Amino acid sequence: MKPRHFLTLLDLSPQELDLLIDRAMELKQMHKQGVIHEPLKNKVLAMIFEKSSTRTRVSFEAGMAQLGGSSIFLSPRDTQLGRGEPIEDSARVLAQMVDVVMIRTFGHDTVERFAQYSDVPVINALTDDFHPCQLIADMQAYREVRGSIKGKTVSWIGDGNNMCNSYINAARQFDFQLRIACPEGFEPRADLVATNQERVVITRSLEEAVAGSHLVVTDVWASMGQEEEAKARMQAFAGYQVSPALMDLADPEALFMHCLPAHRGEEISHDMLDDPRSVVWEEAGNRMHAQKALLEFLLSH
Repeated sequence: MKPRHFLTLLDLSPQELDLLIDRAMELKQMHKQGVIHEPLKNKVLAMIFEKSSTRTRVSFEAGMAQLGGSSIFLSPRDTQLGRGEPIEDSARVLAQMVDVVMIRTFGHDTVERFAQYSDVPVINALTDDFHPCQLIADMQAYREVRGSIKGKTVSWIGDGNNMCNSYINAARQFDFQLRIACPEGFEPRADLVATNQERVVITRSLEEAVAGSHLVVTDVWASMGQEEEAKARMQAFAGYQVSPALMDLADPEALFMHCLPAHRGEEISHDMLDDPRSVVWEEAGNRMHAQKALLEFLLSH
């Protein structure tokens, strides 16, 4: 039987995603209550990092330990996907030794090729195109505070990056409207916008994007690997900042999210993370619980 993979939000049905978030909320409560729950005892997660990350490593490693399993951290020094050994061969070999593989890398084709040849589930923990694990945590954070996001309006402010692409997939899977405010030349993937044109609107106006919105989300102006472009991006994104004043244009019940790390004074004002509408810290903590639910799901199907 072919394993289930999680490379984008489209790999699970809307119903499966809803169940996954319900389960993540349940696991979070169990964790708070100190309930020991170890369904993945003796299971091993391989974590391949070609891009470094604090939250991704800690959330997967801690989550796997809490589920009774263990994890192996493979840094860029430990493995060179597609450089020392073909991706296809790496996938075949690792699948003989571990039960699930998590990959955080650059090209999305890397995780696609790895999954194609892997006999165990493969999880995309971030590529240049998508960041689906973060979206489960975000959707969980919204549901915990405001209930279902179905039929609501979400505003994305800033770069049309991997997070923005994943929000387009989320609009489809969770049934909400998405308004994207970005500078010209920094739009999300055109094919995703075209496929979801009944749900996605692109504007240059922050005010237009945020008016009456139920959730406002942003990310850094220069992502990992774009440091050389940082100066040009600072100029292009000047004015694309989320602040309490901008949030005042949104729905009175609106929430604010950021996948972190944040650059205060750039994409957000210095006081935005501490605004009462911000659920950034819960959102970050949800990475662990959402991924625990995902690991449970993938290893039981």
